Amino acid sequence: MNILIVEDESRIAKRIERMTRSIFGNTLQSLTHISTLHRALQFIENNTLDLVLLDLNLNGHNGFDLLTTAVSGSFHTIIISAYKDQAITAFEYGVLDFVSKPFNRERLEQALNKAITKEKIETNEVKFLAVKKRHRIQLIPIEDLLYVKGAGPYTELFLTEEKKELHDKSLEKLEQLLSYSFERIHKSYLVKMSEIKEIIVESGSKYIAELKNGERIPIGRTKYKDIKAKWL
Repeated sequence: MNILIVEDESRIAKRIERMTRSIFGNTLQSLTHISTLHRALQFIENNTLDLVLLDLNLNGHNGFDLLTTAVSGSFHTIIISAYKDQAITAFEYGVLDFVSKPFNRERLEQALNKAITKEKIETNEVKFLAVKKRHRIQLIPIEDLLYVKGAGPYTELFLTEEKKELHDKSLEKLEQLLSYSFERIHKSYLVKMSEIKEIIVESGSKYIAELKNGERIPIGRTKYKDIKAKWL
């Protein structure tokens, strides 16, 4: 696990670092602390990460300027901030958790365990997925997302009006964030359940989810019964 702590108060950063090392133990490969927005952005662009722990106030700079970049990455982001009023917005952007300051070890461990155990986020708070474009970050409304297809370490987002975008997060990580309205119907597909018009059984024990736009997505044999029950 490669982790970046973005926190401008050295005392709190050392506390987070100490707790994080204790919680992850030998599974921790690297742990880096950065206190400024600019350096954090550079580090994210040039390093492979699994998790970012981000404060929303960095020497007077707004951490949301970094958050939009962070959530577009392949890693998960956990906010650690005293600005509780920003929690809803942070979740809308697709963070894994929001830990309010002051916090104890138990609360931080609860948040970090979501990254370790791949616990699903059973809420409908995620409103956007941030996608990297050439010179900017584009926020894709979840309401426009029909299904997600795994593409190696990346994913393809299939949207309304036949649009498609590439996301840096894996299918597993997006499944964690979107599990309230999307289901993993196949090892390679995550589908919005409300978009399924019909479930079809074809010869040879092939199962198909036909979407409202006419697209047909395979359903894994081991997932058919569960998906049909949830759809009905």
